[in-house]
Amino acid sequence: MTHPSIHPAKQAATLKPVPAAERPTPEAAMEAVRTLIAWAGDDPDREGLRDTPKRVVNAYKEWFRGYDEDPAELLSRTFEDVSGYEDMVVLRDIDVESHCEHHIAPFLGKAWVAYLPTDKVVGISKLVKVVDAYAKRLQTQETMTAQIADAIEGALRPRGVAVMIDAAHQCMTTRGVHHPDVSTITTQFTGEFKTNPALQDRFLRVAGK
Repeated sequence: MTHPSIHPAKQAATLKPVPAAERPTPEAAMEAVRTLIAWAGDDPDREGLRDTPKRVVNAYKEWFRGYDEDPAELLSRTFEDVSGYEDMVVLRDIDVESHCEHHIAPFLGKAWVAYLPTDKVVGISKLVKVVDAYAKRLQTQETMTAQIADAIEGALRPRGVAVMIDAAHQCMTTRGVHHPDVSTITTQFTGEFKTNPALQDRFLRVAGK
């Protein structure tokens, strides 16, 4: 069974940017950082930490800029002249830099994205930007993998989408079980990638898995 297309309610829930008006002020965010520094056992007023709240807030703007980006808009400009091309379009080794929603700890890795075009394609840089838009949010790797596939499915209506992410989670490597050599692989297949094992295997071979 092929993966269902995104219906309007789901698209609004997963692709609409979070309103900036609902966020606390930068000053409130910096005060929260000061509280965490003090809770950790240090003095937020000592010289080395005095400007840390501002630096953390600026870092959060960069780390979580995906909340200000709409993947649907990134994929809205398509090209209909595919000159009969029917095979996979594959992007390999896309850098993934995200933060887990459970501990706000980084998870870092690579993504591989492929789709089978029908009557339109999208600029390859847009696919990279879609991966980045979802990565720059508080995430689980499983959810992010599905979101990327859903966004491509909804915008391009391809014959199939394949997404794979391989990442190491610092919430597991620097705390908890402390296993630095473990990585997590997640996949999402739709359409022909889901129903055709040979095509799925070909994608995995291209990805080196």
